[in-house]
Amino acid sequence: MHKYRIGKPLSLAEKILFSHLDDPVNQDIERGVSYLKLRPDRVAMQDATAQMGMLQFISSGLPKVAVPSTIHCDHLIEAQVGGVEDLKRAKDLNKEVYDFLKTASAKYGVGFWHPGSGIIHQIVLENYAFPGLLMIGTDSHTPNGGGLGGLCIGVGGADAVDVMADIPWELKCPKVIGVHLSGKMTGWTTPKDVILKVADILTVSGGTGAIIEYHGPGIDNISCTGMGTICNMGAEIGATTSLFPFNHRMADYLKATSRADIAEEAAKYSKTLLTPDPGCHYDQLVEIDLTTLEPHVNGPFTPDLAHPISKLGNNAKTNDWPNEIKVGLIGSCTNSSYEDMARCATIAKEALAHGRKSKIPFNVTPGSEQIRATIERDGIAQILRDFGGTVLANACGPCIGQWDRKDVKKGEKNTIVSSYNRNFTGRNDANAATHAFVTSPELVTALAIEARLNFNPVTDSIKGADGKNFKLSNPFGDELPSKGFDPGHDTYQAPPSDGSKINVKVDPTSNRLQLLEPFKAWDHKDMENLTILIKVKGKCTTDHISAAGPWLKYRGHLDNISNNMFITATNAENNEMNMVVNQITGECGSVPDTARYYKSKNMSWVVFGDENYGEGSSREHAALEPRHLGGRAIIVKSFARIHETNLKKQGLLALTFANATDYDKVQPTDLVSIVGLNEFSPGKPLRCILCHIDGQAEEIMLNHTFNEQQIEWFKAGSALNRMKQAASRQSSINSSPSFFGAIRDFVNKMVSGKCLSWLATHCESLSPKLLTPNSFIGLYGY
Repeated sequence: MHKYRIGKPLSLAEKILFSHLDDPVNQDIERGVSYLKLRPDRVAMQDATAQMGMLQFISSGLPKVAVPSTIHCDHLIEAQVGGVEDLKRAKDLNKEVYDFLKTASAKYGVGFWHPGSGIIHQIVLENYAFPGLLMIGTDSHTPNGGGLGGLCIGVGGADAVDVMADIPWELKCPKVIGVHLSGKMTGWTTPKDVILKVADILTVSGGTGAIIEYHGPGIDNISCTGMGTICNMGAEIGATTSLFPFNHRMADYLKATSRADIAEEAAKYSKTLLTPDPGCHYDQLVEIDLTTLEPHVNGPFTPDLAHPISKLGNNAKTNDWPNEIKVGLIGSCTNSSYEDMARCATIAKEALAHGRKSKIPFNVTPGSEQIRATIERDGIAQILRDFGGTVLANACGPCIGQWDRKDVKKGEKNTIVSSYNRNFTGRNDANAATHAFVTSPELVTALAIEARLNFNPVTDSIKGADGKNFKLSNPFGDELPSKGFDPGHDTYQAPPSDGSKINVKVDPTSNRLQLLEPFKAWDHKDMENLTILIKVKGKCTTDHISAAGPWLKYRGHLDNISNNMFITATNAENNEMNMVVNQITGECGSVPDTARYYKSKNMSWVVFGDENYGEGSSREHAALEPRHLGGRAIIVKSFARIHETNLKKQGLLALTFANATDYDKVQPTDLVSIVGLNEFSPGKPLRCILCHIDGQAEEIMLNHTFNEQQIEWFKAGSALNRMKQAASRQSSINSSPSFFGAIRDFVNKMVSGKCLSWLATHCESLSPKLLTPNSFIGLYGY
């Protein structure tokens, strides 16, 4: 039907999206313009974001989630000593949060994966992902599920609440970027190098507003988990999500993870529904020849600064990056498959045979309990330990800053290399002087032997313990375990059929959890004389707005976590972090303290920012915190997709300069007015007046992407407030004893074939203005 409506061949992304439309007949469909209302199949939440997600769901007053949903405890386990010890410590430290999530899951019908289960995206791939799936997840690396042919999209917690509350989820119709893969990978080239190259081509914002669709003969050369790696890191180029068409590599993985029935069913539609139509249109096409693709290492400080391994040493020398590598880390949601671990083990085993091992701390993160148990059974974990590795807990760990790093001091310039996905400043160890590089787990393992960036395992030799030189062989390893997967410990808690009597407690004195208070609705006035809290200069990711690491423990307590707001963003006024001038007192102070001062004086404020503001994690706290501390608008040159939506959900004005150079007109001492809000409408710019300290006023224009529904969020004060308003109206409709009761009675009689006599008796009492098709649509969803 959709193919008939559109009248042209469809990409795979379009097939999946359009098959999940809430109203496929009447939905406007225009790439980059229309807002699609969608019905996702399921929701997945990690424990850091699930706290706020469940707190919001609880405040909605609904009894049970409307779609299959799961919570995964992977973010709150800090890497210190090793997997067993670190997991035990995390369970003690986070008992209050885990108990809250466990009981809330049981009460509201959500599946709960206990701490130690593994990383959310690996669990989804092993258990829930399938070709044609539409899933949303409260983590930016949710696209990992594209490795099994699903559209898995990272969102904020408020979006998850919409879906769990049976409200259609809204997404601007994405553009589709095609990546055509040809040739075959050989030698040291891995699936990770595909996405590192794509990041080089498209940059950190090149995928914004688009789905990346891989296709071409080269895809059959990539394992299912390798495809997951590529899709996972699509988040680093701002893509809505990424996916691959169904093929035999996915079928093999489905069979190995006890889902042969899904593989068999998908195979029936592999050439029609689960692959792009011949001749489908891509808004941009990228060509990559896997045969000539060289292994890459990207960084530091940004995941799109790409270096072929042959050039890394010289580039490091030219840029004065520390050549000595201090730590090597493999695993994470991006690269922790059985294949990844097996290939690293072959490198480690060969080095050990020559009397060599890792020169540096070498940390290994299994992606799931199933992976951990299987690599233990097959001896892979022991080889990595013999190599010098420490096997950490099945969790995110250092990838998200959960790392109690001891080997360097804060501020000490150093280099680390990981197989992770993200390497922003301070991301892994909260040390802004750490130069973090991302690459394949195979290259991390090889580089750990020599511990220097100017070592190229493709061409360079290593001196063995016997004094003789040797070269590492090309890495190899089984794609899937020949003995099958060992599931390990059972760590899943299914929700009971009836959780209504379960009590979910939140201690009012807790410093970890806090029930939410609704934000105030718009007062129907223009925003006048707003103070500027900070004018941010340069890169401002969600990590800069709401730092992770030690702050993760406050994810369920909005007021406490707000003390991290903008503490690592650079102030354009003084080029310093976490130092702004209080425009009332004239004193310098931290950004959160200054915001709290303004809030105490009932003064609203605004933030100005640069390009691609809010890139990185889906962290909705980066929107909640400014709203909580008195922010009303965020005005920037451009936004990253997820963060822009998160701001709108919390009732903040997310605005962009009509002329990007107007950023330079903004002075930190300005008073800012945003006018024309009573005519706020889609596509109509808003006026902004900058009143300078010398009394001069300057007007600039601000664009926005708000649609009608999002404007209603703003007016109500937040999307959650708007949801409550709608629920209250529906409750009023359902309880009406007169007109709507008569309508419902009529429909019941119509279904039973008795409507004509009833209508003849009662039609005169029904208002002709109300007895319309829309009345029935509103009541019954016909």
